[in-house]
Amino acid sequence: MATDMVNNIPEERPLGQALRRGWRRRCPCCGEGKVLQGYLKLKPECEVCGLDLGKARADDGPAYLTILVVGHVMVVAMLEVFIRFRPEPLEMAIGFTIGAVALSLYLLPRFKGAFVALQWAKRMHGL
Repeated sequence: MATDMVNNIPEERPLGQALRRGWRRRCPCCGEGKVLQGYLKLKPECEVCGLDLGKARADDGPAYLTILVVGHVMVVAMLEVFIRFRPEPLEMAIGFTIGAVALSLYLLPRFKGAFVALQWAKRMHGL
């Protein structure tokens, strides 16, 4: 761990850069290696820089954030579609179910990568 030699304070890790790398599902340290193997499973370590990713604990954070974002986007979209077009209830149910599932599947691994990057940037859980 790099420290400031004068004050013995850990060096600052760039949060914004780490979050962008995590969003792309890349290693927050080097930006080259992949964080996830498969859809949501974390790799034990980065294949490029060797960062130990096994200590990261995203738990329910990415799922909660995904539900929060998808819920807000879908409610606004449903209201807008209903007011403008007045579709049949079955059409709305099918369309927005597909939209919610697709958006959830897109966002979940990206939020997980961002949570791991946040933990790395803030030196949480020994990262």
